[in-house]
Amino acid sequence: METQGLDKVILKEKFSQIQDHWNPRIVGELNGQQVKLAKFLGPFDWHHHEHEDEFFMVIKGEFELHLRDKVVTLRPGSL
Repeated sequence: METQGLDKVILKEKFSQIQDHWNPRIVGELNGQQVKLAKFLGPFDWHHHEHEDEFFMVIKGEFELHLRDKVVTLRPGSL
């Protein structure tokens, strides 16, 4: 089984390296999709991607995800 390039990602360490907001950093890849971390501050503009989905998981703070038909509030530990 090939494991070359496989590294453990420690979220606390990666987030400590991010000082700005709205500037996602790639920390991994899964099935051809990038895994990114970002710090948010203020509103997030609604948008969509033609060929990929987005995954939001809150580590610290709170995030309101506005969908077409509802608003979902994410808090630490939720996605």
